[in-house]
Amino acid sequence: MFLETGYVYHIKEEYFEFVRDEKLMKNHENGNTRPTYFCIKNIDSKILWFIPMSSKIEKYRKLQYQKIQKTGVCDTIVIGKYRRKDTVFLIQNIFPITEKYIDHIDTIRNQAISVVEGTQKEIANKVNKIFKLKSKRNKFDISRCRQN
Repeated sequence: MFLETGYVYHIKEEYFEFVRDEKLMKNHENGNTRPTYFCIKNIDSKILWFIPMSSKIEKYRKLQYQKIQKTGVCDTIVIGKYRRKDTVFLIQNIFPITEKYIDHIDTIRNQAISVVEGTQKEIANKVNKIFKLKSKRNKFDISRCRQN
């Protein structure tokens, strides 16, 4: 399967059985498979990063506002367009996955649908910012930790 950044995919139930993480959004809700995972493909590896999506706009708009009031910025929640509707992209819940666990791409009338380009760019910028911050936190001079 060809996987591409900017599209939305369904995940096999097998992934959730393997991971068994109660904090991950569930794959099924009210008996429906949820096509709620935005894909960011890492060019340098076989790991894909999936961002859960939600239709609970007001809930996350309030959280986004609170974060902005507290810190001046919110890099963990993006409200953008998908299927011509406002959709929440929960960067705060991003998780890695491999192609083995992808069931299929989300479509309408057999046509794959991408997230609006402006929303894709906003998400990519925020994800890159978070990964850079994480990388900087993990890099430190170990010689400072040694006793002389």
